[in-house]
Amino acid sequence: MDPCPFIRLTIGNLALKVPLAAKTTSSVVHPSSSPCFCKIKLKNFPPQTAAIPYIPLETTQFPEIQTLAATFHLSSSDIERLACRSIFASKPCLKILIYTGRAGAACGVHSGRLLAKVSVPLDLAGTQSKQCVFHNGWISVGKGAGKASSAQFHLNVKAEPDPRFVFQFDGEPECSPQVVQIQGNIRQPVFTCKFSCRQTGDRTMRSRSLPPETSVPRSWLNSFGSERERPGKERKGWSITVHDLSGSPVAMASIVTPFVASPGTDRVSRSNPGSWLILRPGDCTWKPWGRLEAWRERGGATDGLGYRFELIPDGSSGAGIVLAESTISSHRGGKFSIELGSSSSSPTGGVNRSRSRGGGNGGGSGGGASPANSPRGSGDYGYGLWPWSVYKGFVMSASVEGEGKCSKPCVEVSVQHVSCMEDAASYVALSAAIDLSMDACRLFNQRMRKELCHHGESIA
Repeated sequence: MDPCPFIRLTIGNLALKVPLAAKTTSSVVHPSSSPCFCKIKLKNFPPQTAAIPYIPLETTQFPEIQTLAATFHLSSSDIERLACRSIFASKPCLKILIYTGRAGAACGVHSGRLLAKVSVPLDLAGTQSKQCVFHNGWISVGKGAGKASSAQFHLNVKAEPDPRFVFQFDGEPECSPQVVQIQGNIRQPVFTCKFSCRQTGDRTMRSRSLPPETSVPRSWLNSFGSERERPGKERKGWSITVHDLSGSPVAMASIVTPFVASPGTDRVSRSNPGSWLILRPGDCTWKPWGRLEAWRERGGATDGLGYRFELIPDGSSGAGIVLAESTISSHRGGKFSIELGSSSSSPTGGVNRSRSRGGGNGGGSGGGASPANSPRGSGDYGYGLWPWSVYKGFVMSASVEGEGKCSKPCVEVSVQHVSCMEDAASYVALSAAIDLSMDACRLFNQRMRKELCHHGESIA
């Protein structure tokens, strides 16, 4: 398999120093007593927001603890669009707007006060094959920039190669499609999928996709979920198996905790989510690799699919390591993404504790605060501090369509996380599970399409 070239543009190590003279300026709130933040903008990508720590004036060296503020992912087509000259600029630029005050808006009016603007020119030629640092250090900003009394802003901007394998389902996951690998204009089949739906009280799959010797051990299902009959409304028994072109099963996603409507409602609640187990073959059986929980978030603009994905170290039945937790709009859809190390805000409204999905163009992405048991930082931002540091930077992303829309997920996986076909297939199975979770978490008063229903259930 040949990967597609991508570039990872990172902005980190932000800090601000303001001279004493600026403290007497009535028009500016001094950062030492007021929070600071910035908006980071790149043409054709959603803007990202990050907090800026205040550094005491006497500090001469940047602190050893360094942070990643924002990340942009650029494909070859993104680079070409950025390189197009316009009457306003001859080369692409990264723009950073620095504000004092708290981030956010009330009644459409932002509460922050603009302190300064920073523009960093980007020459992206050659960055698909080698790392390039565009800026690293302090820069004078604001009024009187360049003078001793000016404010100082520290940042690091760099681009590095981040090649990825790109896969796409040729149809909706519940229709048992092929999965093709995309490289430029070439689309080559690499996997086939088989969706199965087990009837209530039936222990045999409708699908014949799994040989008897590779069936899922009941011990795993008991450890990670429950298949007991539950009263009321529920969706269960779904699984999707990924095969290589020889027909051998290489990954599977299976519901282990039914998606059940909360009492008195038609909604799968966060307090009682359904869950999938992502499995890989090993020793003539299936072994757990990851667990995905999903539920229906409540309320207005935030109504959508909530999810949480955790890695299961060495197939153990103990606590997993949370790699992603966020929300995808049930109406617009979005991206499920695992990227570890950023602390910026999500451009699409979700909060991913490792990284949230990007916007609709497949490039920019933001993230929320990392959970306590997941890594913080990337590259020179502290990867080595985490025991499972093999999972770092961009790991994978998958597109997810909103409810009622035809969904053919596109999956991107970092080359550094694929050493065999089973690795790639695991991420493909995970992307199928998050896509099918959009249907599993639909309100129970809505009709389901026939491929997803047991006999006797309401269908579309």
